[in-house]
Amino acid sequence: MNNENKQFMPQDVINDILEWEIMHGVAFRQADNTARHVPFSIAPMTMERSVYQHLLSVTPLIAKLVSNVSEDHDFLQESLSDMAKADPFFGRLMELHQQAHGDVTKRQQPARQPLLLMRTDFMDDRQHGAKVIEFNGIAAGMGPFGQRATELHCFVQDQWNDVYRNWLEDDTAIPADNHGMEQLAIGIAASARKVKAHFAELGDSANEQKPTFLMIVQKDEDNVYDQHLLEVALQNIGVRTVRRTFEQLSTQLSSGENQRLILENVGAIDTVYLRAGYQYSDYWAPELNEDICCHTLSQTRLFIEMHYVAMNATISQQLATSKSMQMLLTMMPAQEYARWRLTLEEARLVKSVLADMKPISKEAIEWFNTSADKQEWVLKNQGEGGGHCVFGDQISETLAKLKPEEYDAWALMQRLYPHERDTPTIAVRDGKQTLVNDLVSEIGLFTAHYQGEPVTELDGYAGYLIRSKPASENEGGIHSGQGILDSLVLINA
Repeated sequence: MNNENKQFMPQDVINDILEWEIMHGVAFRQADNTARHVPFSIAPMTMERSVYQHLLSVTPLIAKLVSNVSEDHDFLQESLSDMAKADPFFGRLMELHQQAHGDVTKRQQPARQPLLLMRTDFMDDRQHGAKVIEFNGIAAGMGPFGQRATELHCFVQDQWNDVYRNWLEDDTAIPADNHGMEQLAIGIAASARKVKAHFAELGDSANEQKPTFLMIVQKDEDNVYDQHLLEVALQNIGVRTVRRTFEQLSTQLSSGENQRLILENVGAIDTVYLRAGYQYSDYWAPELNEDICCHTLSQTRLFIEMHYVAMNATISQQLATSKSMQMLLTMMPAQEYARWRLTLEEARLVKSVLADMKPISKEAIEWFNTSADKQEWVLKNQGEGGGHCVFGDQISETLAKLKPEEYDAWALMQRLYPHERDTPTIAVRDGKQTLVNDLVSEIGLFTAHYQGEPVTELDGYAGYLIRSKPASENEGGIHSGQGILDSLVLINA
């Protein structure tokens, strides 16, 4: 790579950008309640316009597929039962799903109205093209940060254009529009207003307040600014927002008329959005001293689903976006997608971006240890967030430690090797610049669907998030790894 004329940015320029980030909420909250800027790249990644358009066409189809799979409750129970036995947390989710959907003759069915706010993460592999890394159907955040990253690079371009262009791979590239924050807010607001309209038709006398949005959050959350940016976008279009933990909700929720969800001192709730609930610790309340771990708070989640409220993520959506379901859909013939109302053409388009996956078995372990190229695979469990993937020679070590009853909680997936940037890039973390020669990126595309139908101005599409990292780093999370916030520019190949 050519490093000629590549110099660090003047520190006063970096300081201006850091202040821009903090001023625009692109930050993490620290333990002492101060703000720390989100790590970022000084210039965006480049993608061929045709690849980007391909992702724009396929991602809403993936959301349609997942949305319909999530409402196929018999299929979820049948296909994920082995995984649920192998993974205790997903076993608990399956129990909740069984409570909600298992026997229509004996219990009230969930009244919740599914709102799928999904982020589908891709990498553009050097050999195989753009492929899905994973589906994110619960706590799929950083849509606001994705939009802010685009705005940040526009700010740098406007203020220091000569320096900015020095870091571009192609100075003919055009920024890709990104209105993820506003589009997600539009989708959420649309669902809230439809819930209100439902109760207006029923003559609900307590339906005069603004549409109300409840965000369920983790206690002592540090990623609050991304969340607050979404709340501000909702407030700007007339939606009231409130935040609660599961622990708070366990004593503050009640039922109104016609299965209306009521929050103490707030009133009726129209939309619920989970930014928590993807791990056991989100349901753990030590002071409850429960015989069964996490029973009360997980039942609180089920209680919400029994009410007429727009909800993301439903228990079903969380199951439908699991790694095991991704594997099943990857291994399934395209013709079988017709069960979820995809045409054969749509199914083949979805299949074209799904990377190969293999279930773990005694035979698969033997194959991996004797015949596989260990650098071509990654081992994944069902965990959400960073730190759940195993690479290279460590895969054999991990497989050797697994008990047969744990196999179904894991899967092998084709490892993706995206294009490295042709131009070195400055990464800024904790106010310090680092020159990165091998930066690679992943792109997460957001979609919003209510009751299976798109609810944004862009036919369900709701913006993107770019996260980049050195190719030598396995963990690309902005929170936990060496990832940095980035944006996207397009070229005509």
